[in-house]
Amino acid sequence: MKYESLINDYAAGPQMLREAVRGMTREHVLARPVPGKWSTLEVICHIADFEIVGADRIKRVIAENQPTLPDGDEKAFAASLAYHSRELEEELQIIGAIRASTARILRTLKEEDFARIGKHTAAGPLTLQQLVERMAKHIGHHAGFINEKRKALAI
Repeated sequence: MKYESLINDYAAGPQMLREAVRGMTREHVLARPVPGKWSTLEVICHIADFEIVGADRIKRVIAENQPTLPDGDEKAFAASLAYHSRELEEELQIIGAIRASTARILRTLKEEDFARIGKHTAAGPLTLQQLVERMAKHIGHHAGFINEKRKALAI
């Protein structure tokens, strides 16, 4: 299938995150060693929350005819959703389960399904391919911030 590599990259995200946080203690994941930046736990909670949003967008584009895809305010999520009260392992499990389930669905599609379109309220029209590409890159983008924190904490 033309999109097999993309789906594999998408599905590999949770393992990349697990590697990024391997060996970090609760104290490490709560620390904010880089001024003005989120803690590692806040980063992981952000990813978990937006995995739900991203999977919903992907599923709507597959199932509905040109659905509207609402934008999400990451700062509002972080301010209101108790990020430092949440558990790292639970969040990692959520991310892994969502990615595994969604990848399974993506593997059942025909190539032409990846051209289906949703109308994102901020980014405009996006194809299913573009949505999956964005989600596939999201974890890697944030894993870089976790590595930055690890360096600052000297772990």
